Amino acid sequence: MWGGWGQFSRHVTHSSVMSMPTFPSKKTLAPAAATLPREIKVLVAAAFLIAIGFGIVAPILPQFAQSFDVSVTAAAVVVSVFALTRLVFAPLSGWLVERMGERRTYILGILIVGASSAACAFAQDYWQLLIYRGLGGIGSTMFTVAAMGLLIRLAPPTARGRVSSLYSGSFLLGNIAGPAVGGLLAGFGMQLPFLVYAAALALVALLVATQLPAIKSDGGRSVARAGGAAAGAGSGGSGAAKKTVLPLREALGLPAYRAVLTSGFANGWSAFGIRMALVPLFATAALGAGPEVAGISLAVFAIGTGVALTFSGKLADTWGRKPMILSGLAVNGIAMGVLGFTGNEFWFFLVSAIAGLGSGLMGPAQQATVADVIGNERSGGKVLATFQMSSDLGAIIGPIAAGFLVDAFSYGPAFLMATAVALVSFLFWLPAKDPHP
Repeated sequence: MWGGWGQFSRHVTHSSVMSMPTFPSKKTLAPAAATLPREIKVLVAAAFLIAIGFGIVAPILPQFAQSFDVSVTAAAVVVSVFALTRLVFAPLSGWLVERMGERRTYILGILIVGASSAACAFAQDYWQLLIYRGLGGIGSTMFTVAAMGLLIRLAPPTARGRVSSLYSGSFLLGNIAGPAVGGLLAGFGMQLPFLVYAAALALVALLVATQLPAIKSDGGRSVARAGGAAAGAGSGGSGAAKKTVLPLREALGLPAYRAVLTSGFANGWSAFGIRMALVPLFATAALGAGPEVAGISLAVFAIGTGVALTFSGKLADTWGRKPMILSGLAVNGIAMGVLGFTGNEFWFFLVSAIAGLGSGLMGPAQQATVADVIGNERSGGKVLATFQMSSDLGAIIGPIAAGFLVDAFSYGPAFLMATAVALVSFLFWLPAKDPHP
C-alpha cells in the first residue's frame, strides 16, 4: 500500500551517502495507468442511460403507490419488492450467464425491466403496481450480474478501483439528472416517468446489441477479441484458458469477503432502501415539500457520491480497500442518522450530500474487494451473486423496517436504524485483512 513511498524513502536515504544523488523514475513510484478496454467504456455509457431512467422513476414511485390510498409501509414495500425479486432470482441469473453468455443475458434483462416499467405506468391499483414492479427485479438482477462479471474480467488488476469508480460514476451522473427530471415530469402525470424509463432502457438494449460485439460467450468465460486483453486471457485476448470456479464456501472463509457482505448490506439498507423509499416521503410529510424537493434531495445525494467517486477509486487502488470502506461507513452512517432530524430544506439537502459522500467513499472499494477475492483468473458467479444479494437484502429489509418505525414512532428512529446497521458493518471490518494486492 505504501510501497511506492517506501521505495522512494529508501532511495533518498541511500543517495544521501553518494556524491551524485539520483531520483527514482515514475515507474519506481507507481505503476503506469492501465489502459481500459473499449468494452468497459460501452458498459459505462449503458450504465449512464440506465441511471437516468432509474433516477426519473425513483422520486415518483413511493408517491405513486400512495396515490392508491395505502400506508407508508405499503408504499415502502413497492420499493422493496424490486430488491426482493432481485434477491430471489440472483442465483438464476448466474446460471443464465453461464448458459447464454454475459451479453445476451444483459440485453434480455434490460428488456424485461423496460417492459415492467411500461406496465407500471398502466397499473390500475396497488397490487398491479406491486406485481409489475416486482417483475422488473428479475431483469435487473440479470443485467447486474452480467455487467459485474464483465467488469471484473475486463478490468486490469491495478485499476479495479478506478474502473469501479468510472462505472459507478456513470450511474451517479444519471442519478443527478434523473430525479430532477422525474420531479418535473410528475407535473404531467405520475405515469409519464415510467414510460420515459422504459424508452431509456430500450435505447440501452440497442446500444449494447450494436456496440458490444467484441464480447462473446465461450463456455461460460468471456473473451475480448479487441480493445485490450480480457481479464485472465493468456495472450493478448486471442484466447483464454478455461477458468476455474471459486467456490462460495472458500470465499466465505475469507474475513474480507464476509466483511464486504455486511458493508454491502449496510449500503443497500441506506443508499438503495431508505434513500429511495423514505427520503421522498420525509420531504413531503416532515418538511411539507412537494415532489420537486424530493427529487432534488436524491440528486443532491448523488452529487455527494459523485464528488467522492472522483478520488475514492484511485485511493482504493493506492491506500487500500479497508480504509475507504471504514471511512465511508462512518460518514454515511452518521449522516443518515442525522437526516431524520433535519427541520428545513437547507439542512435536509446538506446532510443528504454528506450521506452521499460516504456512500461514494466505500462504493468502489467494495466492488474492488470482491474482484480481489475472485481474481482475474477465476470465475465466481455464486460469489458475485451473493454479494449482490447482500445489498438487495438490505434494500428489502431497510424500507420495510423504516416504514414500520415511521408508522409506530416517527422518522427520527427510522433513519437512526441506518446508523446502527453501518456500525455493525464497521465492527466486522475492523479485524479483517485488507485484500488489496
